[in-house]
Amino acid sequence: MTGVPLKHQRISGILAREIRDGTRRAGERLPGEHTLAERFGVSRTTVRAALAELCEEGLIATRTGKGSYVVFDGRPPEHRLGWARARAVRGEPTSVRTLAVRETHEGALAAELGLGQDEFVCVEQTRELVADGTVVAYERRFLPPVPVIRELPARGLGQEPVAELLLRAGLRPDHGEQRVSGRPVDAREAELLRRAPGDWFLETRRTSRAADGTFVEHAVGLLDPGHFELALTVG
Repeated sequence: MTGVPLKHQRISGILAREIRDGTRRAGERLPGEHTLAERFGVSRTTVRAALAELCEEGLIATRTGKGSYVVFDGRPPEHRLGWARARAVRGEPTSVRTLAVRETHEGALAAELGLGQDEFVCVEQTRELVADGTVVAYERRFLPPVPVIRELPARGLGQEPVAELLLRAGLRPDHGEQRVSGRPVDAREAELLRRAPGDWFLETRRTSRAADGTFVEHAVGLLDPGHFELALTVG
């Protein structure tokens, strides 16, 4: 989808600015979900999706039973320790376009993740700048075929953010790992990204699990290094 950012993106954008400009400092606990929902006039599910996006950007860390805390401290990325994360650095408004939602069998991925079954629901999306439609990221997200998610290939994702979908399916990311490297894009990827084959992109591979170790999602992304940078955060 293109155009005006979704509700959770608007909220995460506001909170991100408050964190980056020092209004909210490293170590500070964010207000609870109920308080944030009242502030922005949205549901707690929308707030959770916004917090999930801030976690992905490396600005906050959520601790089960304790809340969300700011981890961004304003220092250059190379001076921060912890999990590797790729985050947007210019603050441009972006929108997400869903390209495909399909069932897939990935034996090699299932073996890599230590899963007993190789069935996934794959969501392919691009992220574009609202200002001019420039595609700055392409991502494939592999989700477990649990109730709610299993229905996606038939009914479509619509405008629902994947973060909200996971929560509705009872899957709450608690921990995981992310690896980042760089490589040239192939012909198909170049077409989706509206670039030339061989252009250099950051590749991220992120696996998230629930507090009990249950698999939540595996995401493979290509990020334009002109709009993203590698950041290391504590958490």
